[in-house]
Amino acid sequence: MRAVLIVDHGSRRPEAIAQLDALVTLVRARLPGDFVTGAHLELAAPSVAEGLDACVAAGAREIVIHPFLLAPGQHAIEDLPRLANAAVRRHPGVSICVGPPLGLHPHVVDAVLERIGEAS
Repeated sequence: MRAVLIVDHGSRRPEAIAQLDALVTLVRARLPGDFVTGAHLELAAPSVAEGLDACVAAGAREIVIHPFLLAPGQHAIEDLPRLANAAVRRHPGVSICVGPPLGLHPHVVDAVLERIGEAS
């Protein structure tokens, strides 16, 4: 079974945590065959390590980490691969890969233009 772990930066603000939870729900509906859950890099639970462990506990043998981040900064390029490697050592036989951050994907540009139009 494949799992998808959607990871954001993390926040102490409940509305930020709720946004990740809502995204997980929307992605889960679009990937009904996968175990989809979320985690935070900092400031909130579950942590990335806890999220990866939950994926394995659900039976995942392949995990895709999606960084719900905009830029290829330290968290996306260094921290998430380091946390993925640590999880592979904890869970031999499980494959974990880290996808790219959202970056300049054309749909991100569309979303930015839409938000600009919504500004008052």
